[in-house]
Amino acid sequence: MAGKKAKLIIDDKTIEFDVLAGTLGPEVIDVGSLFKEGYFTYDPGFNSTAACESKITYIDGDKGILLYRGYPIQQLASQSNFLEVCYLLLNGELPNKEHYEAFCSHITHHTMVHEQIRSFFNGFRRDAHPMAIMVGVVGALSAFYHDTLDIKNPEHRKISAFRLIAKMPTIAAMCYKYSIGQPFMQPQNHLSYAENFLQMMFGTPCEEFKPNPILARALDRIFTLHADHEQNASTSTVRLAGSTGANPFACISAGIGALWGPAHGGANEAVLNMLHEIGDVANIQKYIERAKDPNDNFRLMGFGHRVYKNYDPRAKVMRETCHEVLEAVGAHNDPIFKLAMELEKIALQDPYFVEKKLYPNVDFYSGITLRAIGIPTNMFTVIFALARTVGWVAQWNEMISNPYRLGRPRQLYTGPKERDYVGIEKR
Repeated sequence: MAGKKAKLIIDDKTIEFDVLAGTLGPEVIDVGSLFKEGYFTYDPGFNSTAACESKITYIDGDKGILLYRGYPIQQLASQSNFLEVCYLLLNGELPNKEHYEAFCSHITHHTMVHEQIRSFFNGFRRDAHPMAIMVGVVGALSAFYHDTLDIKNPEHRKISAFRLIAKMPTIAAMCYKYSIGQPFMQPQNHLSYAENFLQMMFGTPCEEFKPNPILARALDRIFTLHADHEQNASTSTVRLAGSTGANPFACISAGIGALWGPAHGGANEAVLNMLHEIGDVANIQKYIERAKDPNDNFRLMGFGHRVYKNYDPRAKVMRETCHEVLEAVGAHNDPIFKLAMELEKIALQDPYFVEKKLYPNVDFYSGITLRAIGIPTNMFTVIFALARTVGWVAQWNEMISNPYRLGRPRQLYTGPKERDYVGIEKR
């Protein structure tokens, strides 16, 4: 039986396209041959365009579903751990005990960075944003792992994945230590992934650092919840850069640059900035009314989501984790946290927010949680980049492992038509 077809009628001309179906989600119309007929599609923001085929992550925003390789995010965040999720995203299946231990060992033994990387930091101002430093340092890794890297070789791609996942916490912590003038801390092989990051962030050479297990578990969940999110702006950037055949470290650096934007990765940082702007519980109602006013530009950050038109499936797990951390550090009486909890309560009950399904999202809770852990606001997006690295690498590797084409979006040109140059004396 012939496959389903879609027909496009332009004046008296009919053009047929194949309709493709995935395992989940809407069917897609393959318009790849449309340009041969003299047309392009026009889709600003690519809201209705599937730019690739992928087996990694699935999102149903209307139903509030997020699956990594078919597994619901709620199950992975509450029952698994970040390194197991990394293995899943990279390999397609959950590991058995032997494979898991071998994978953890590979990550553990790639956490150190080349000593010359340290000198890179001296080229940045002390007050530089950590994301600016991270873009530069991660991109610079390509200078250390370039000549011996063949992206067509699966084993080389695997080693690149190990290096990126392992070194990202080390580099992230170095960004923080550099900004406050403290010495860099070396990774410790006996600690877990999240514990090691806490040690490199908050430890000093003066005394032994013992990570709080509740905070380490919370951080591990944050990493898991942010590990991948389908074809978002930064992931699409990594794929587009990767389609040129660029070094994977350069591709991930490009993704970090895209993530830095406040409309993408800076949302949890914006939540804390908003809370500081509101300032006090007594001011909440005034800001709620401002958020409802269509003529006011003020927005409640951390509520609603571009993709999820229902409850963000990551938010429930993050909410529980948030309260665990607040309890562990005794922060429930902190004015900012009290303000956040009151704002959450009002927004969940207010008919305006309920009707529009403007529920608290993962950024709302992760921002509060990271602050409670002691991570400064300007490091929030760095944590996001650290977590998302495995998703970027998995998406890049999936593309490189299969036939792919150089990314080349088209445009609707609205500039001047062809015209002749006029010398400056006649203008």
